[in-house]
Order: sequence, then C-alpha cells, then structure tokens
Amino acid sequence: MVVESDGLLDESSLIAAPLPQEAVRVRLDKPRRDDLADLVYLADNRTVAANLATMPHPFTARDGRALIEKAGHDRPCTAVFAIRLKSTGRLIGIARYAAVEADGPVHVGYWLGEPFWGRGFATEAVHSLVDHAFTWHGMNELQGSCRVTNPASRRVLVKSGFQYRDQAMIRSIGAGGSVPIERYTLERAVWKSLKGWGQGQ
Repeated sequence: MVVESDGLLDESSLIAAPLPQEAVRVRLDKPRRDDLADLVYLADNRTVAANLATMPHPFTARDGRALIEKAGHDRPCTAVFAIRLKSTGRLIGIARYAAVEADGPVHVGYWLGEPFWGRGFATEAVHSLVDHAFTWHGMNELQGSCRVTNPASRRVLVKSGFQYRDQAMIRSIGAGGSVPIERYTLERAVWKSLKGWGQGQ
C-alpha cells in the first residue's frame, strides 16, 4: 500500500502551489506541527519503512519535526503534502513529488499509515498528487515505483494511469538492504487523455 521513488527523494520538499488539493474523502495540504504525534505514530512502522527507500526505522519525533520543517522550504517542481481525512482533518500519510536533479525526472512517492490501508485512500491521494503536479508545473512526465512484493502499490499506480517501464534494485533503509522494484511512468499527454475521458462520461 506504500510506494516511493527510486530512493532518490530526500525529505526536503515543499507545498509549491495553491492548497488544499481536494479529493472525495482525502485532502492534501501542508504538514503542520500539530501533526507530529500522528506522523510519528504512523511512520514508526517497520512494514511501512521496508516498502520505502529513505524512511528510517525507528521513526522518531526528531525525524517527524525535520520532515515538517523541511516541508516549508521552497524548491522547484517539488511538493510535500499531508494526506488527511476530509471528515476529521487527521493526517493519515504523506504524498510528495520532487525533481531529484536539475532537469531530471520528477518522482512521486507516498505512504499511508497501516490502519488506513485497503480503503482506496492511497489511490485518491495519488490522483490528487498527479493532478497537482501536472496542473501547476511544466513537467512532461512523472515517475513512480513500488517494491515487487507490494501489489497494493502497483494497483494504485496503475489506477492512477502509470504504465510499467522496467525493474531495478534500490537500497531501502527500512528493509536493511537492496530490494527489487518495478518502475512506472505517466506522461502528461496520457494524464490529459484520462482526465478528458473521465469528464466525458
């Protein structure tokens, strides 16, 4: 149920355009200091960390404060969002995109706390994340990846329009070594076609 980029995303991201980004049941907006308890509770999970490249385990309050602080730093083609339940405003995960190198590909990444897996929240969040990236930035392609052992994340990417590209190995801090991943891409033209098709129904 969790996915991240090829391990190249760092924690330095920002909310780069107008907020909030609304979906049906979730809202993407800026992480706040009062999210710290929920952030640490949900992120300090070995299963979550093992499915990501850069998340440490254990995930401490210090890690949470650093993520929240760096979320406010402005960088081009970069955004980090708290994924919140619209009904309560509670943080249930993190979604982000970032251009790892100048003129390099923009990678999407996300995770949800384990209590919120299997309810379709991740798909809603990734749809909103993709819409935000393509609406407010000029990139022509987004990239995403998931561990080969994570079919839920694969479904989220495919439902969001991403197409399989290849397999690779990345180092995962939480998994304690290298793990195989599947890499996916979504082109702006495909996104526009999917958006137009959805509006025509």
